[in-house]
Amino acid sequence: MNDNDYMQQCLKLARKGKYFVSPNPMVGACLVKKDRLLGKSYHAQFGGAHAEAKLIKKLGQQKCRDATLYVNLEPCCHHGKTPPCTKAIIAAGIKKVVVGSLDPNPLVSGQGIKELKKAGLEVKVGVCEKECHDLNRKFFKFITTSLPYVTLKVAQTQDGFIADKDGKSKWITGIKARKAGHILRAEHDAVLVGANTVRRDNPHLTLHGAKGRQPWRIILDRSGRTAKTVHLLNDKFKDRTLILSEKDLRKVLSKLSSKGISSVLVEGGAQIYNSFLQAGLVDEILIFTAPKKFKEGLKALADTKLLQGFREVASFKIGKDRIQRLVNTG
Repeated sequence: MNDNDYMQQCLKLARKGKYFVSPNPMVGACLVKKDRLLGKSYHAQFGGAHAEAKLIKKLGQQKCRDATLYVNLEPCCHHGKTPPCTKAIIAAGIKKVVVGSLDPNPLVSGQGIKELKKAGLEVKVGVCEKECHDLNRKFFKFITTSLPYVTLKVAQTQDGFIADKDGKSKWITGIKARKAGHILRAEHDAVLVGANTVRRDNPHLTLHGAKGRQPWRIILDRSGRTAKTVHLLNDKFKDRTLILSEKDLRKVLSKLSSKGISSVLVEGGAQIYNSFLQAGLVDEILIFTAPKKFKEGLKALADTKLLQGFREVASFKIGKDRIQRLVNTG
């Protein structure tokens, strides 16, 4: 196996923590000696041991001596909720570290690499870098801008409608696509909808069986007319519901960021979609398209020019529905 192969294992391991580590990054680590995999680990939950330190503790320093450590993100070199991983790596006698991407956190940002090199370790950076960056794109955005990563999730018909002429929007997509939507919620720290969506659909915005932590539910209500009887204010997750009235969406995101919310899934409605796009605050769009037509009703976008600057990077089917992933290249 080569460096790329071992880094792919790190990425696979890192993904195991995707529902539980935010706002920390997803990190996986492998230790190799003489082309033999000695052990592997991953960051499992926010506040828990980092992948590198956990792996070293599990194997013991004797096994780690003169081995090569593979990790998809630069090891930390500062005291946070856990001690610095660089100290543990150096103390274990590891001779080489292969890193996928640098950590953009100003407290690390290349300093971890410098510390390892200063201690005499060989360090290689940039293996599968694009994949490593994409895996932690939400963390990278959050840590470099102090704003959450914003994903728009749109469920529409083949002719582009998100609701019929009567305003009904439930069950446009099939069961499998809806399950994927619940998993998508689990991958974000918060789900945001507009007050009109709450009044019309009275959603729960829960995970419906998908594993992970229940995300915050955000109601954007500039009129203050959300009824106190809606599900979001009365179910068992009512303490994880926020009603925000700010007109400036950047201020909305800043307020969410101050609560440690590093990613937001915007689920509707059309006015909210367009407002986020017009403000230039969308990082990614996921379009779920069902094989049905309404012919008339409400469309997601007021102007398709709002998608300029977005590039489709994936398109696949789930059940009978198609999902397109568009990312902001600006």
